Amino acid sequence: MDRLSRLLQGGGMHGMGGAPPQDENVVDTSETVHISSLALLKMLKHGRAGVPMEVMGLMLGDYIDDYTVRVIDVFAMPQSGTGVSVEAVDPVFQTLMMDMLKQTGRPEIVVGWYHSHPGFGPWLSGVDINTQQSFEQLNARAVAVVVDPIQSVKGKVVIDAFRLINPQLIMLGQEPRQTTSNIGHLHKPSIQALIHGLNRHYYSIPISYRKNELEQKMLMNLHKKKWTDGLTLKPFDEHSHTNEKTVTEMLNLAKQYQKAVQEEDKVAEEKKAIANVGKLDPKRHLEQDVQILMAQNILQTLSSMLDTVVF
Repeated sequence: MDRLSRLLQGGGMHGMGGAPPQDENVVDTSETVHISSLALLKMLKHGRAGVPMEVMGLMLGDYIDDYTVRVIDVFAMPQSGTGVSVEAVDPVFQTLMMDMLKQTGRPEIVVGWYHSHPGFGPWLSGVDINTQQSFEQLNARAVAVVVDPIQSVKGKVVIDAFRLINPQLIMLGQEPRQTTSNIGHLHKPSIQALIHGLNRHYYSIPISYRKNELEQKMLMNLHKKKWTDGLTLKPFDEHSHTNEKTVTEMLNLAKQYQKAVQEEDKVAEEKKAIANVGKLDPKRHLEQDVQILMAQNILQTLSSMLDTVVF
């Protein structure tokens, strides 16, 4: 109420002889949410594990300045979720989890919450808006992150961050944010998000990703194979089935390559450059299959010999 009366005195009463409006801190469009690689991986993994249900959790981090929110880590919460909504069910869990995290060297504060929208993109529903309101009552800069684990594929993460627009500012005809940067406008919003209240009930915040040296090493070693993996002996029936499948594929590729060579003589010289555009290259795939088949059989033979000698 103090904020509303101050706005009425400063803005609405100005035309009736009241005091002139005073400058006030307004959220800036250049505010950015920096999410660490660890937090992003944990959000995606949690979202994938919950499909087709929605899941939620809390984000840990800190506020660097008025323009930067840093998310370092996340953790899941006890929740009651369906395919279209999710709600927290244990209010005491957050306090207990924060106390345990401080004992393990995580002194960061809760900067917001995240939840998943499996298959229908990032936006806030009516239940999500109510949840975000409760977070913003505790902290006005709390952020709601929505991630879609189904639409997220390799090299592309479907994710967005939101914060609510104060309805009092809309009633008074004032802008909810001051625009000093175009970063927030470079991301084109989806039609579905606009239908569900984007830029009317809540606004989007740009997201960027940061990696420190330890996270870089962790990501580099994520799918790194050990030298012992090359000596692992596969089951013989599985290996035989793989060989049979590869040889059959090589036979089909050889026929396709022979047909392509015969047709190449009939094609005019000026059309040869575009004759195979968009088509499967049987020669390249045949060479690749031969290399894979030879490597797998050599490794299988060597592994069998070593196992026979050692064991």
